[in-house]
Amino acid sequence: MSLFTNLLNLHSGNKPREDFFTEIIAYFLSLNNHVLINWLKYHSILSDDNYSSIKISTQQEHKRLETHTEDSKLDIVVELSNGLNTDAIFIESKVGSKDGNNALKKYAEILSNLPNVRHRILIYITRDYDSKEEIKTPAFNFKPKVNFYQLRWHQFYAHLQQHATDILAQEILIFMRKNGMSTTNQFSSVDLLTMVNFNKTLNLMESTLSEEVQEKFKLAFGGVIKGAASRTQWKWDERYIIYTHLSSSTWDFWCGLGYFNLNPSNVTDYPYLGIFLHVSPGFQERPKIIESMQKVINDKPNIWTPVNLKVLPA
Repeated sequence: MSLFTNLLNLHSGNKPREDFFTEIIAYFLSLNNHVLINWLKYHSILSDDNYSSIKISTQQEHKRLETHTEDSKLDIVVELSNGLNTDAIFIESKVGSKDGNNALKKYAEILSNLPNVRHRILIYITRDYDSKEEIKTPAFNFKPKVNFYQLRWHQFYAHLQQHATDILAQEILIFMRKNGMSTTNQFSSVDLLTMVNFNKTLNLMESTLSEEVQEKFKLAFGGVIKGAASRTQWKWDERYIIYTHLSSSTWDFWCGLGYFNLNPSNVTDYPYLGIFLHVSPGFQERPKIIESMQKVINDKPNIWTPVNLKVLPA
């Protein structure tokens, strides 16, 4: 196991994998500016390397523009200066999630509004495929223009392998392999087995969550929404479950039963069967529900696992 994986596992509750990896990469590139420049030149993002100053920052906050509903926090910001001109690069990094809230348009607009900048570049780099064909170059046709580039982490992995001479680079490569960020578009024997057995496996999962199990779930919780498990849950939340709402305001309090951890980050992890109860942060009954959940966990600590069961200020 890599050093970075061990450090991430020390974090309690939901592990902030994307933010954690962002900090690692930004720190490495700040120590190895030549790797950053070579990577950007390789993808024709930069045409020259005549910079006297390179500044890299993470989680940089920007006040919302008039057309925005909230402030923005940028994963990585790179400012490059040759003494006369400054170029700005925003890097939005995704490991497991995707750009679900159209944040890229906000970032492009912020870039376009930056003063005293020569070249404005927005990079969207992901582990998984996430088509952004709708984003034109110049991005969103803003003036001043913003150039948009979409990359994958496996491309950076291949580039970093050429510079893996120090221990920090080697640890990053191990972490990327561990989290499926080195995977290319080449099919493996495991992938082919998955293709052949996909329908059979899906049918087994459907049948085990129907009939008797579904009837018992209805008796315990009052119903099953839509009557069947959803493949949307599989795609976005790595689970295949039946579920029902336990409050009149739908997702404020609900219960799910089925298969979890369906897309593990490494081949040694396996899916598991489980049931969970979820209460949203804004639900007015949250403190009472959390108190009850904590009692259940104290009574059956070998069965239930607490996740973020804290009553926090608004």
